[in-house]
Amino acid sequence: MTNTLRKPLARTVPALLDEMIARAPHAPFLSGHGQRFSYAEFGAAVASTARALLAAGVRAGDRVGILMGNRPEWLLVDFAVMQLGAIAVGLNTWATAHELSYQLGHAGVKLLFIEPQFRATDLVALVNDARAQGEGLPALEAVICIADTAPAGTQSYTDFMATATRVTPATVAAMTTRVTENHVACLLYTSGSTALPKGVPLKHGGLIDNMWEIGERQHLGPDDRLWLAVSLFWSLACVNALFALTTHGASIVLQPHFEAGEALRLIEAERCTVFYGTPNMALALWEHPDRATRDLCSLRTGVTIGTPAQVARVAALGVPEICNVYGLTEAYGNSAVTDAHEPLARRIQTVGKALGGVEIVILGAEGQTLPAGETGEIALRGKLTPGYWHDAVRTREVFTAEGFFRTGDLGLLDADGYLYYRGRLKEMVKTGGINVAPAEVEEILSTHPAVELAFVTAVPDERLDEALAAVIVLKTGASASAEDLTNHCRARLAAYKTPRHLRFVTASDLPLTTTGKLQRNRLPGLFTG
Repeated sequence: MTNTLRKPLARTVPALLDEMIARAPHAPFLSGHGQRFSYAEFGAAVASTARALLAAGVRAGDRVGILMGNRPEWLLVDFAVMQLGAIAVGLNTWATAHELSYQLGHAGVKLLFIEPQFRATDLVALVNDARAQGEGLPALEAVICIADTAPAGTQSYTDFMATATRVTPATVAAMTTRVTENHVACLLYTSGSTALPKGVPLKHGGLIDNMWEIGERQHLGPDDRLWLAVSLFWSLACVNALFALTTHGASIVLQPHFEAGEALRLIEAERCTVFYGTPNMALALWEHPDRATRDLCSLRTGVTIGTPAQVARVAALGVPEICNVYGLTEAYGNSAVTDAHEPLARRIQTVGKALGGVEIVILGAEGQTLPAGETGEIALRGKLTPGYWHDAVRTREVFTAEGFFRTGDLGLLDADGYLYYRGRLKEMVKTGGINVAPAEVEEILSTHPAVELAFVTAVPDERLDEALAAVIVLKTGASASAEDLTNHCRARLAAYKTPRHLRFVTASDLPLTTTGKLQRNRLPGLFTG
């Protein structure tokens, strides 16, 4: 499809919503939990929610937390908070009480919106435990629960919304006019695997500018419909997906949480055209017995990450124009995205060129800029967080004097400006005095027909200091021995890059964070005992 849309003129999230309503008020915007909203209907609901927030004492700069699955209320509160110049804080539904207590306290959340239960987790009990661990969390004034009858210690969402009549629309409008593109719109927490998570503030202007660019790489338009099962507390969902679609006047179909069978049904029923998902989600869809009977031909584009084989699987699933991406929360979701119209052979290998307004360089060990073709640390300048929330030390650590953000990721730029991701800088293994990038070995292991997942780490070695060790998940029904994989690597890699230790595990054995990210620092533990 050819995109003839013009970029929105709006510089803030509330202005963006107003502009998109003016363009197509009756166009579909959001569906989920049995509710459907056009752009105009969603805007009216946001306005009512903003009035209720104001009645509850929320003012510009206040932090409002959201702890629930993917449901319309998540986004209604999100947009309403931003309308007042307050800051929306997306909270992890998989968090422990300890993790939640830290985030609520660190952000100074004033008001918290929850649903009674998310899957098997009693969120009311979780919040109570978090309060107990956080010495009561004195900044937290009220917890609003999405229920007609509020559990003890909370206020019902119904009662909360009833207070909207106490505030006039003009009062909200006056506050909205004071919001600028440089105000912080949201605060998200990264899922650190070895330390407390970092709070990442993002501004209104960046949410519009960068997501417009991401949508352009996908060639999005008003007829597109996004299937969204990625948890909204992730930047992939509430930053990248949400505003890529909104800036292009498209619509969003929410799945409360990912379940492959329901996802296949939803994509077919809603004729979704846009796929946002991780490799493990794509694998679950691929392997589900219902896939053969579901019509997924409506799918066209979207974004994912992963190895060439994993990106190719998404294309084979029925997303021919899938885009490979590179990015992080600190950089408004993505900094490089492949173009949906480029050949698939290129899209599975590279993560694309820098987005408009983003500068990418590759830095050497001494901080020098490396030439095309050389691997080093990826550094970004342009659309970036202003710095970590209340953490000047970490902020100084990651920004260079020239304003580049040091990502800690390894990559290279080719002569045409395409970026290739090569793993994490801190994951480099020095074996026998030679540096080896785990991503390179993982890519070779993943080409073996029996291998589903491969992760390479370092284990102590008396002679080499560090030896390469590979954790392998085999495909369902497939078999391979350590000798098979060793021979496979020896035929394709220098001898020092061939893993000396292999461990076969199931996917459930992998050490993951609460947001599903691999804890690489725990991989060596799989080789002990």
